[in-house]
Amino acid sequence: MRDVIVVGAGGGGPVVAKELAARGLDVLLLEAGAHHTDPRRQWTHYENDSNNPLTGFFRFGPGDRGKPQWLRELPQNSFLFQNGGVGGTTKHYYANSPRAYPGAFAGYDGPDREAYDTAHAFPFPYRTLIPYYEWVEATLPVQTAAMGTKERVFFDGAETLGIPLQKAKDTTGDSYRPQENAILQPHGTAGRTIDPARLRYPEAIGCTFCGFCQQGCMEPIAAPRNQFAKRSTDNSYVPMALTADAWAPGGRRVTLIPDAFVVKVHTARRGGETVATGVTWRAADGLHREDAAVVVLAGGAAETPRLWLNSGLPDPNGWVGRGFTDHFLDGVTGLFDKDTGSSKGTSSSARCDFPGHGALENIGLPPAMQAALMVFSDSGVRGQYHNGRGMTGPWDGRAGRLPGPELKEALQNGVNRLLNILVLTDDDVQAGNRVVQSVYPPDRHGLIPKVIMRGRERTRRTVANREFLARKAVELLRGAGARKVYRFDWSPLLLHVHSTMRMGHSPDDSVLDATAEARWVRRLYVADNCALANSLGGPNPTLTTQALATRTAETIFTTYFGGDPWVATEAPVVSTDVRVSRALEE
Repeated sequence: MRDVIVVGAGGGGPVVAKELAARGLDVLLLEAGAHHTDPRRQWTHYENDSNNPLTGFFRFGPGDRGKPQWLRELPQNSFLFQNGGVGGTTKHYYANSPRAYPGAFAGYDGPDREAYDTAHAFPFPYRTLIPYYEWVEATLPVQTAAMGTKERVFFDGAETLGIPLQKAKDTTGDSYRPQENAILQPHGTAGRTIDPARLRYPEAIGCTFCGFCQQGCMEPIAAPRNQFAKRSTDNSYVPMALTADAWAPGGRRVTLIPDAFVVKVHTARRGGETVATGVTWRAADGLHREDAAVVVLAGGAAETPRLWLNSGLPDPNGWVGRGFTDHFLDGVTGLFDKDTGSSKGTSSSARCDFPGHGALENIGLPPAMQAALMVFSDSGVRGQYHNGRGMTGPWDGRAGRLPGPELKEALQNGVNRLLNILVLTDDDVQAGNRVVQSVYPPDRHGLIPKVIMRGRERTRRTVANREFLARKAVELLRGAGARKVYRFDWSPLLLHVHSTMRMGHSPDDSVLDATAEARWVRRLYVADNCALANSLGGPNPTLTTQALATRTAETIFTTYFGGDPWVATEAPVVSTDVRVSRALEE
């Protein structure tokens, strides 16, 4: 019997595993997908090879790429962009690590307090999470991003918006700033040359400005795994979890089992309560069961509620799977007569924040993903037809996907005459946006999830925020010198997904209490994005999920194992620590 079983090795699960193992607990970490232990042999920088949703090595599917991807039902025009395997979706994330807006939390009393989804705020004040933010920021580490040409162009435009430069981590007003990201800054030859012979560790340390963040990070060449530049969890928390006994006095190494798809959470009745007791998972050689004192679910916003429902766990208020929020993303692209450096360097190192509305950030993409961005729309084809939306505004022409000739014109000089801005909208919690069990035939793991996101049925506030931000993006690009600006009116690109097992004040519309423990199942916690109470006001979710997972690990340790809290009293050991490197090499 284990002390703790963690289900899922994506953005949140390895945080819980690492923190509890460092304090001497016996932790089993189960991951449905593969563990890519040798990225330089197993990965490439080719876009289709990595991101093809059917066959790519980052698809949501088993490690054997000869087998089909895992199914989800998406009844609307949308795309759920998630990775399988150890590291989860952090493998292709841009490592942007802003804190949430304080207005998304209980007790916020700023002048813009009515601009937020106050009915679904976090059930504790923002200041409660600050020590946990600081812990994760030190552990990864999170630093001010290294910047290049596209960031300079972005800032030229941001300065024309009449908003100030922000210098603090906590965002309280409209502003622009470099990203706070979890990418090791370049040192030595990194960022100074494109000669691969000179981009080997230790001559090169940190980000080499290769421009392939979305294809996973394996830079610099010959670096130990825990010193790869981008701090996806497979490069940071997982190495720490697997070597906890080497750097933490009294620590224990986490047992990681990949290709282990959990199909059931077991419970028992004890003292008049339902209590989690263990899990069953399916591996290549059949079903396996393990029991534990505590179970933590961290499979993601679609798979965690799927596992709950397929396990027959209680759902008395009907909110399991409900309240699915994303950031109702949209894309705006400027075409310039000058080099923007769009494909070079870290993929996103600059942002504008508009608390109460959401955020803007620049994104650099390689050519195929750039083309995909420009043909993904809910408005039809520019100049040909529209899908009843007919969106016009300060952008050139109607919003919508670029047809062949316009797309060819935009890309004829490559991607380095473009600057992309991603719109991240604060999205209200709505019961109708949800994950349910599909009526399609089950796969070998049980009933598949059906993800319902009604893109044209957002709240009036969410839609207004998206429009506000899209127009700000156009204004920024015009101010930076763009000669054409395109708006695409994206269909739901479900990339930042949260809240399907939300924590909350009221047992009427939440699944988790303020400690992230399930309301109706003791000793069962959730530690992924679906535990978030809301969409954070618009900022990227991973840092907040990891801060919350750290808090959850501390709660588990103090509540069920008689330990003392540590975040306020200890200094974290960063994942690039030489002791971790040596242990991995051993």
